[in-house]
Parts: sequence; structure tokens; C-alpha cells
Amino acid sequence: MGLKESYDLAVIGAGPGGYVAAVRAAQLGMKTACVEKEGSLGGACLNVGCIPSKALLDSTELYSLARLHFKEHGLGVGDLRVELSAMMRRKDRVVEELGEHVRKLLESHGVRVIRGMGRLRGPGAVEVRGETEGTGRNSTELLRAKYVLLATGSAPVEVPGLPFDGDRIVSSTEALAFESVPATLGIVGGGYIGLELGSVWSRLGSRVTVLEMMPTIAGTLDRQIGRSLLRILGRQGMEFRLSARVGRAEVLEEGVRVTIEAGDGEETLKFDRLLVAVGRRPLTKDLGLDEVGVRVDSRTGQVWTDAAYRTSVPTVYAIGDLVAGPMLAHKASAEGVAAVECMAGLPGEVNYDVIPSVVYTLPEVASVGLTEEQTRQRGIPHRIGTFPFSGVARAVCMGETEGLVKIIAHEHSDRILGVHILGPRASELIAECALAMELDARASDLVRAIHAHPTLSESILEAARALPRVSLKK
Repeated sequence: MGLKESYDLAVIGAGPGGYVAAVRAAQLGMKTACVEKEGSLGGACLNVGCIPSKALLDSTELYSLARLHFKEHGLGVGDLRVELSAMMRRKDRVVEELGEHVRKLLESHGVRVIRGMGRLRGPGAVEVRGETEGTGRNSTELLRAKYVLLATGSAPVEVPGLPFDGDRIVSSTEALAFESVPATLGIVGGGYIGLELGSVWSRLGSRVTVLEMMPTIAGTLDRQIGRSLLRILGRQGMEFRLSARVGRAEVLEEGVRVTIEAGDGEETLKFDRLLVAVGRRPLTKDLGLDEVGVRVDSRTGQVWTDAAYRTSVPTVYAIGDLVAGPMLAHKASAEGVAAVECMAGLPGEVNYDVIPSVVYTLPEVASVGLTEEQTRQRGIPHRIGTFPFSGVARAVCMGETEGLVKIIAHEHSDRILGVHILGPRASELIAECALAMELDARASDLVRAIHAHPTLSESILEAARALPRVSLKK
């Protein structure tokens, strides 16, 4: 084992948490190395998650618009057909291009990228096992570092009785690369991943059935928004079996037979393929956590950290999907920056109350802050204002009028508690609301801000105007 160099920071994992943290560390003058076991940078988000799924969603949205809506715009497209292999090649090019951008970003900041499997060998030591470039031989290198940041991300959860085989029973990774459109696709799990990938294949002609054990889809959404999304996706052709527990699956020669428990009895369904998308688990295996004393929750598999992202070993930090909170790429990036700033003695922090979340269906869903249900559960006096996209001039021009904006504000202070958007480009509109909440703005501040006309952002203005007047507390 060769001892090469010492670093201020060694990051294990080059996903959206790890590489962003490495760049921030370099900006703060820290000598930094970033260890990545995969052949490409960017982590699951870039390679088998956020980015390839959005590339396919964008491609299939264009196809859906051309097939269903171009005619009303006076546009004829002739013989419209899907070339799935070309669509997949475009997706791969997008991933490759962004992966190259990550490499150049790290390189331009002087971060050393080390390919191999990183493992803790002590509070300030990381062992890297990998193949020496160009030789085909394995090698081991020991890095010394003042601080170590764990940012290894997560992997799809495998359900007992539904083992992944990579062909008939698949995770989201395989569902991003089908070589043909399945005639029927079953999806176990009605969360963000299931809804997005279900939308992709439904638009391409697959008959999609979502099997969800809860009585609602996307259970973290505001219920009004969730119910509206369910109706819209149903009209688009997706079928939903709610309050249905999947008991077992049997792989056949030409498909998968699935047994579900719904109501008082069992039912058997058959699909060409079955996507299991019930969540993700932290990737902590083979990191050497037990050997150095890093505390892990036995139930969730998450790494314990304090407010500064320090683990139970003070020189080892952890972020992203490894720690508590929503498994979102932008949450991991924010934590990476905050953790590094804490190492540098700066006041790094993440405001978990204003982390936006997005479902990239058509229309999109975006939320930040409290739902109506959470507000009621906490006994917070509040007011609600809503406005439909059917009343937004730009949405009418675009022909995308489904959905609404919902703003929840404190009854007395007018402080914005939550914003929920179901509608066109909701993923972009939510940024204004997250910024307003970060700055502790009031709903009346949204009204005072002049919004360009005609734009989709006027939906936020109108929802704020629709709030009942502030009730002054006596």
C-alpha cells in the first residue's frame, strides 16, 4: 500500500453532494481529493437518476405534444413515429456531456479525482482500491486527510418477494434503458420516481398500472394537489390501484405475474415488465464505518450527524442520501457546501424548511414549505389562496391550463408557510417562492412585486391576491 499525499479534505463520492462539496472546499483554499468508484462522475443523479429521466421526460413530452396538441396550433407533422434507440442515444449524450462538465469543473478548481473504492481506515485515512489506469492491474492507495466527507448516495430498495433480475423485475436504472416499449408496465410505488418513469413509458404507448399501498399517490404532496395530479394522470391513460399491497411476483417466460392484496381478497395481474420504485437506501456498505466508530441508525441505515454534519467521529462528515432528510440532489449539494464551510470555521447551514421538491410529470408539481395538512396538524392559524392556470393568460396561450397555485400564509403575520404548484413549468416557478420564504417574506410582498405580463409567474401573484385579508390579532 502506497502512501501518496496528505489532503485537507478527502471526499468519498462524486455525486451532486460530493463534487459540489469538493469545489467549495477548493474555493476556500483546501487541498482536496474526490474519490469515485464508478467510471463516470456525477453519481446516481447524473448517470441513472435525475438527468437521464428528465432527458426522457423532455423527449416524450415533445412527442406527446406533437401527437395530441400540435393540430390545434395549426401544425401538421405527417408520419409521427418514435425511434426509441435515437431517443436513448440523445439521453446518453446529455449524461455524457454533463459528466464531462463535472470533470472539468473539478479539474479547473484543482481537485484531484481518484478512481476507485474508498474506505475509511481511520479518522483521517481513506484507502482507495482501484485499477491503475492503462495497466489493468489493481492498486491500493492510502490518503491522509484532516477531514473526510462521506457522500456515497443511495441505491434502489429491493422488496422481499420482488427481487430485481434486471430484465422483467427492474429498478429505475433499468427502466431508463428499455430497448423496446413494454406493452404493459406495472409500477410498484406511486412516488416521484414511479410517476415520472410511468409518464415516460405511458406517453410512448405502454399501458401503465401503478400499484400503491397507500390511499394516495406521492404521499408527501399537499393532498389537494395530489388528488388533482391523480385525476390528470388518469386522464392521460395511467391506471392506479391504490391501497394495494404487492404480495409476490413470479417471472414468466414472457412477463411477470404479480399478486396484489386489495380490499378483502387477492388479485393476480400480469405485466411485460415490473418496475419496483418504493424508495432508496443509503449506500454505506464497505465504507468501514463500524471499524472507525461512525454511528449508523440500525433501522434506517442513515449515518448520524450533528448540526455541522459531523458524524460520531469528529473528523468524518456525512451528507446527502446518507443522512436524514429528503433524498434530493439539491439538498445534498446544499449540505455539501454547508459541511465544508463548517470545516472551515464558517457558519454553514441548510434551511430545511424551504427545500423545494418537484415531480416532473405533465403538468409538473412543485412544492416548498408546509402542506395544508401539516399546517392544520401543527395548529397554525392560516389562510389559503388559490388560482387556476385556466385564468393565466400565458398558460391559455400555451394550451396548458390544467392545475393551480396554492399559497398558505399565516393568518396574522401574513408570513408565507407553503406554496404548492401543479401546472406548466412549476419546477421553475417554485424558485421565486423558495426565495421569498428564505427571506421571510409575506404574501403581500409577492403582491407588491411586479410580475411581467403575460407570464406563468402571474399565477403566483394572483394566488397571493386571492388570500383572504389578514386577520389582525386583538
